[in-house]
Amino acid sequence: MPLTGPVDGEPAPGLFPAPELLAPPAIRGGTNRAVGRGVAAARSDDAGRQLTFFGAEAAEPAVADVAGLLAGPADISVMGGTARLAVVVDDAWRVHVLVAELEARHLPTSWAAAGGGRHTVRTAYTRVLKPLVAAWLNGPAKHPPDAFHLDGRGLRLWLVAAGAVMDSDVLLRLGPAAHQRVASVGAALAAVGLPAVPESGPDGLAYRITGRRLLNRFAELVGDPPPTVPHTAWPYRR
Repeated sequence: MPLTGPVDGEPAPGLFPAPELLAPPAIRGGTNRAVGRGVAAARSDDAGRQLTFFGAEAAEPAVADVAGLLAGPADISVMGGTARLAVVVDDAWRVHVLVAELEARHLPTSWAAAGGGRHTVRTAYTRVLKPLVAAWLNGPAKHPPDAFHLDGRGLRLWLVAAGAVMDSDVLLRLGPAAHQRVASVGAALAAVGLPAVPESGPDGLAYRITGRRLLNRFAELVGDPPPTVPHTAWPYRR
């Protein structure tokens, strides 16, 4: 997957697991058909699944989807009539997936090493982001606007940037200055059927999605994983 950048001249971070471990499962009958949407799209149990109204697959990618990153740990900055979004991620696969997701929304994106095995993924300064970023700025800090809501596409970006999948939970990290967003983000999660309470952890506040019903709802909303995502890093319906 090509990346725009990196800005510091380093090679693209390696993917884990290796691409050959992510080959699509064999189709019964020996037919080798190309699978365009990654490993999970080849599963037979997805064949008749209907799109969730708020799900990631229900509409085309849009710039407004980056509200999911703003709900989480993304930083924003403004320069004249333009704005930029940046987020630090802790796995190489997140770099690849997040760059692809942002560029699918026509946001030129680069990355740079941030130390400790982490990387900063950031868009270019662009006029396209200015209205959204301006709506989120409350002085120097982020604050969700009155019209803020979450859907599957926003949750997908948040999961890619700062989500962690446990055995029976999903953690969505909020990032710095989280207390200013807790009430609005919690209400937006509840509105899409994901009531959750923020809790403190080593990386700050995070929302924990727990229980089979809520995990199935979350998996339904974020859709199938990109092919470069480790299997253990993505939620699946049970």
